[in-house]
Amino acid sequence: MTDVPPPRIVVGIDGSPVARLALEFAIDEARLHGASLQVTYAYPAMAATLTGSTGKDYYEQVESEARELLQGLVAAAPSTEGVEVEWVAVPGNPSEVLIEASRDAVMLVVGSRGGGGFLGLVMGSVSTQCVHYSHCPVLVVREGH
Repeated sequence: MTDVPPPRIVVGIDGSPVARLALEFAIDEARLHGASLQVTYAYPAMAATLTGSTGKDYYEQVESEARELLQGLVAAAPSTEGVEVEWVAVPGNPSEVLIEASRDAVMLVVGSRGGGGFLGLVMGSVSTQCVHYSHCPVLVVREGH
């Protein structure tokens, strides 16, 4: 008999208040459905256009800051008792990182700061990109809801 891993829920975090709400919701959903939880923080990684390389000092600093931010988010997170949680910091565009993480997930949870309208069209939005391109259902948590 093969052990089947539990379903996995992915939640994107960035340190914002609405991301905390998304994390709270994702923890509740993971408990409710007996799912594991992947908490993902995507941080910027500048690459040189021609070589694809990064400046070593720059990248080490960004990676260190990302780890520190993630550690702070772990420390401030609501209780995850009873939930298998993996905390990851991944370099890259948040939309692309979360869409890729959604491949084997049963749900992707993201927060939306509500920067829609024209600015949202021009700048793009992580939640909008995830809704359109994710490989699983997406729940968008908005502040005040």
